Amino acid sequence: MDQSIFSFALLATDGRARAGLLRTPHGEIPTPVFMPVGTQATVKAVSPRDLVELGATIILANTYHLYLRPGDERIARLGGLHTFMGWQRPILTDSGGFQVFSLAQRRQVDADGVTFRSHIDGSEHRFTPEKVIAIQENLGADIIVCLDECAPPEDYAYNVQALARTHAWAERCHAARKRTDQALFGIVQGGVFADLREQSARFLTALGFDGYAIGGLSVGESKAQMHAVLEVVDAILPADQPRYLMGVGTPEDLVEGVARGVDMFDCVLPTRMARNGGALLRQGRLNIRNACFADDPAPLDPTCSCPTCAHFSRAYLRHLHLANEILGHHLLTVHNLHLMLTLARELREAVLAGRFEAYREAFWEGQEDKETR
Repeated sequence: MDQSIFSFALLATDGRARAGLLRTPHGEIPTPVFMPVGTQATVKAVSPRDLVELGATIILANTYHLYLRPGDERIARLGGLHTFMGWQRPILTDSGGFQVFSLAQRRQVDADGVTFRSHIDGSEHRFTPEKVIAIQENLGADIIVCLDECAPPEDYAYNVQALARTHAWAERCHAARKRTDQALFGIVQGGVFADLREQSARFLTALGFDGYAIGGLSVGESKAQMHAVLEVVDAILPADQPRYLMGVGTPEDLVEGVARGVDMFDCVLPTRMARNGGALLRQGRLNIRNACFADDPAPLDPTCSCPTCAHFSRAYLRHLHLANEILGHHLLTVHNLHLMLTLARELREAVLAGRFEAYREAFWEGQEDKETR
């Protein structure tokens, strides 16, 4: 990696909470940061212009999906992912490992890699560490990640085997990279087991990556188990490199993840909820399908400054959703992403000002108020 175009500066800490600045070929990323998920080279229901206006500094795209359709080689011929999707800010691509291992009966794992069948047409494909790096180099994201195996979180024997494969594949990914304008992140695995997580964090940091992802969480374990894992790896991962918690991103997760040293988050929750009529609020969630909103002239959240809340009522949003109008998906997605991006920015400001714990306390007091109403 060319350190002149990719670097991470830790600007402030407050307890274990951190504020930093990631520099990439396509721009700077203030951290903590929430990354909207653009699985198939698009964040569902919004345009790149919408994302810029909402303040998104980086998005995530998915290697598995883009490899299958339209194909990484086609994207490379068309100028790379940034040009292809009209997004000139940073992009992170995941390895596709989570999607492959979610296929269950459609895949077979061995020491060399994984063979799987496409969820689209049933065709057979194979991912090896070298193949996954080559695909991500074709896509051209600013940050790429190693192929890993995401094991059931509470199966110790399986996690031991999967961790051995994950570490061997990390070594091969490290050796396979050719481009110097991409950062490569290793992925810490090990389920909910402190000894395996510690082993993984130490192994990967000894290899030396440009940053570290924490995988295999938010897959069925409890919040307490997730927090315990984060505390284990926080004590081991290098302080001067970014930490990325993969696939985790409720408002509560952002606050508690930042409290345990996490810098980067992504999650499909804000966009998926919006398509199903769900709105994220400061104190909980709102289902716009509920009949009580049919004549409600109020915005989704009177305290929110997003374009949706500035111009549209709950009654109108309910009508759009029940009529299955595309605009309804768009407006709810704008609101949900605005909340997540604003929360990440406020967490950063709180760390820089040395008032993170006060912010965290006020956040949870708001959640308690919700429960008592």
